[in-house]
Amino acid sequence: MKHFEKVIGYEDIKFELERMIDIMNRPEQYSKLGVEVPKGIMLHGTPGVGKTLLANELIKASGRKAFILRKDKPDGEFVGIIKKTFEDAIAAAPSIVFLDDMDKFSSTDERRSDAEEYVAIQSCMDDVKDKRVFVIATANNLCKFPKSLLRRGRFDRIFQMMPPSGEDAVKIVRHYLEQKKYVAEIDAAEVARLLHGQSCATLETIINQAGLYAGYAGRDRIEMDDVIKACLCVVYDTPENNSGVKLKNIERLAYHEAGHAVLTEVLDQGSVVLVSVHNHTGSIGGVTSVYHEDDDDILSKADIEKRIIGLLGGKAAIDIVFGEADMGCERDLKKAFNLVAEFVDETCCYGFHNFDKASISEHISRNKDIRVACDMENYYQTAKKLLAQNRDFLDRVAQSLMEKETLLGRDIQNLKNGGC
Repeated sequence: MKHFEKVIGYEDIKFELERMIDIMNRPEQYSKLGVEVPKGIMLHGTPGVGKTLLANELIKASGRKAFILRKDKPDGEFVGIIKKTFEDAIAAAPSIVFLDDMDKFSSTDERRSDAEEYVAIQSCMDDVKDKRVFVIATANNLCKFPKSLLRRGRFDRIFQMMPPSGEDAVKIVRHYLEQKKYVAEIDAAEVARLLHGQSCATLETIINQAGLYAGYAGRDRIEMDDVIKACLCVVYDTPENNSGVKLKNIERLAYHEAGHAVLTEVLDQGSVVLVSVHNHTGSIGGVTSVYHEDDDDILSKADIEKRIIGLLGGKAAIDIVFGEADMGCERDLKKAFNLVAEFVDETCCYGFHNFDKASISEHISRNKDIRVACDMENYYQTAKKLLAQNRDFLDRVAQSLMEKETLLGRDIQNLKNGGC
């Protein structure tokens, strides 16, 4: 890419933004063709994915004067500031108005709100339509805006920025690591898998937090254990030590998480990235983190079934080992039930008679519930059968968790192969 060298990844979005730069810099070329040129773009996505960075790089590449607007005044005053910003942009045209975190411009929490701030922006965008003023906006949540504000002719292109994945995530992790001192044994690809689904800002925070752990320990290099501790702290909100969990609960917690890890590894080799009995603050649950290479693809029914069985692994392990009901599996069951329900009423895997229509009869609702419950029971029996067949593996993982508290994917694979 000619521009955007500071932005790692998002190649498809950067490609289109290069075209936007050309449109701004060579308007006469497009006027000759008699085409309507874009008047504005929106970048949206979860906090920390790089929306503001990308917008600033677009402004820099355009060479235009930019008028940046962020919410820093009470609602009553802010509407006037919005109008004044657009007036200044018209006077300085060709120019750019940058509406950063536009979904925070109004204090209302209503969906599709006609808040006066959004009405003012819509009116101002109409006023600058032929004034060579280009509008860039960023937002976390599009649902707050009225649909009329997002239509073509105002925001002609709306780009969703997802958390980095795959090779992009590896490049970003490597970028942040290279700004620190770390041991050569740290593998950026392994760290990227460990932190899959996290924003660029979170990746940066975790690498920095790992450095703080290393410094406090008196070391001059970040080690993988520092990264793991930082991940558990930042992503899963776990304390650094596990003293809050009573010793009698550790064994059950270890077997619960081992059940998830073993079934996931057996059904989808190499997909477990981290297992820990470090508990979330204020809870007694552990962590089993899974990474699937095909998460961005349309999954097959067989793929989803593997995930359902993996979710039931914690409950099944407690049942097999202790002969008791697992009282810490509520979240797992909710996730599994939701996935099974989708088979029945959303994707119609078993026929159209249970399709989830807007108004559903009591008869269909009862049939759906019965089918979901029966399928859940079958998946649960499969989970128990697989754990019984892999009991040695289950015991090795649980024992290792009780000793080490946290295991990586490579540790799980080693234990599967008989290691310790």
